[in-house]
Amino acid sequence: ASASVLRSEDGRSLGLVIDRAVEFFRSEFSLWRDGKLIRLPLPLQATYQGSAQGRMIFTIKEDWKGFRAGSVIALHRDDPGRAPELVFAPGPRQAVQDVRVTAGLVTINLLDEVKGAVEVFDMARGRWTSERLALPKDATFEIVAASETDDVLMVSAEGFLEPPSLWRVDAATGETTRIAALPPRFSADGASIAQYWATSSDGTRIPYFVVSPKGARRDGSTPTLMYGYGGFEIAKPPIYLPEMGRLWLERGGAYVIANIRGGGEFGPPWHQSVLREKRQLAFDDFAAVARDLTARGLTSPRRLGIYGRSNGGVLTTVSMTQHPELWNAVVVESPLVDMLRYHKLSAGASWVGEYGDPDNPTDAAFIARYSAYQNLKPGVAYPEAYITTNTRDDRVHPGHARKFAARLEALGVPYLYYEQTLGGHSNDSDPELNARRWARHYVYLAQRLMD
Repeated sequence: ASASVLRSEDGRSLGLVIDRAVEFFRSEFSLWRDGKLIRLPLPLQATYQGSAQGRMIFTIKEDWKGFRAGSVIALHRDDPGRAPELVFAPGPRQAVQDVRVTAGLVTINLLDEVKGAVEVFDMARGRWTSERLALPKDATFEIVAASETDDVLMVSAEGFLEPPSLWRVDAATGETTRIAALPPRFSADGASIAQYWATSSDGTRIPYFVVSPKGARRDGSTPTLMYGYGGFEIAKPPIYLPEMGRLWLERGGAYVIANIRGGGEFGPPWHQSVLREKRQLAFDDFAAVARDLTARGLTSPRRLGIYGRSNGGVLTTVSMTQHPELWNAVVVESPLVDMLRYHKLSAGASWVGEYGDPDNPTDAAFIARYSAYQNLKPGVAYPEAYITTNTRDDRVHPGHARKFAARLEALGVPYLYYEQTLGGHSNDSDPELNARRWARHYVYLAQRLMD
């Protein structure tokens, strides 16, 4: 359980909003006020965001009382039992990423076709109205601070070719001012960005971004690194990657983000559509993007490599075992691999809502159909993978990577393996070690994909 202070517009404490988690994705909410605990009428998949204009603001992640999953709603602070109000309902190609409440306004950071936007909502003339802020195009935003005494925000912005910048936003007037920016870490003059859509196995359109050298030939010759994640409602919009730009893009390589299902690019339904027994669809999405890249001539299996870490390690190892013909390089970092035992290692038990419970025979059956550790087969021409993990990873146990490497060795399949001893799951305890980590990634990719 956790609690947030419920405050009035002048900063006075009015009570506590209490969040009691009942499982990984579900919580019960109550209001503690005047010595009484009042259960709030909310669905179990909801998140408290703050208080403004006499209302408590929540996001919901399931359809409820006519509100769509992913919507932002408001409960009256003094009378929570009154009918909730709709603040914002995202469209089918939008997703709410964050909600911040200032002294009197609600600010929503959202994705629109996997590109960032920030909108301000005000309860004017008895209804919620909105205004979109003037911020950089084709960027990703993060609201890094919001004032509780006025309506000023600090917003960071970044894109594939634009380094992070910091913006001061007056939500009341809509005025935006860039106040700082990091210097470029690579030359972006010769690069271009495009967004395409691939069609998955069930007909769903899957968006993906391509960052490539301008004028790259459409003959399949461009060395391409493809990244995917597809889990836990974590979206993967445009971000600035200095190591990718310096070590890959400047050397003629292309970079792809595949916005497959399981992420949060289009809200809770995009995530929930591949939970548990439907997980195979996420892997199908990834393969569909690879085929679409080849069909467009942007790259070819000889020049295509994939990278994923953590949950993305499920993706890369399954992709390697199900479609070894689609890629020539596979970077597997801090991975989940043995999905029939993931729940017995480190933090794995908390992810049963995402993948299913291997101790349940029904769940074990659908997990076993894709789990890469169980699906490696003799006599298959797998690409030589680079497998890397961290001895001190307390989130995804290094045993996953070790076992996958051992199984490959037993089958006589070539692979590369490296285990760092410091840094944990994020591998970032030391800048020099992290630089060496990225150097190993890109040296391997260059050896496999470039002439």
